[in-house]
Amino acid sequence: MKNGVYSILKARFLVNEDATRNWRFIVFLFLLALLMIANTHRFEQKCFRITELTNEVKELRSEFVDKRSELMKLKMESTVSEEMEKRKIFPSSVPPQKIKVKKPTEKSFFQRLWQ
Repeated sequence: MKNGVYSILKARFLVNEDATRNWRFIVFLFLLALLMIANTHRFEQKCFRITELTNEVKELRSEFVDKRSELMKLKMESTVSEEMEKRKIFPSSVPPQKIKVKKPTEKSFFQRLWQ
């Protein structure tokens, strides 16, 4: 037991005759650790980007609601009439009348022959 601990502390497993196998395993573990770190880093970047986009969507949605309510106010008849009165244009005192336009009926082939 004591010899095993001392050999690990003195790193004899790295200079023995079968050290190439140990070095390959250490390099494999090192590359695996680098891969995991890079993967975690990309995952965190994507999480931050998702959070940014979520906040931007919330901000744009609130801006949309604000602009829509502003537009509804501008479209109201009272607001339009106030703006027109400033320009000396007043609402009509005569109510509008509906104009009906009749479509000309299509004559059949025989009706056109007899004319």
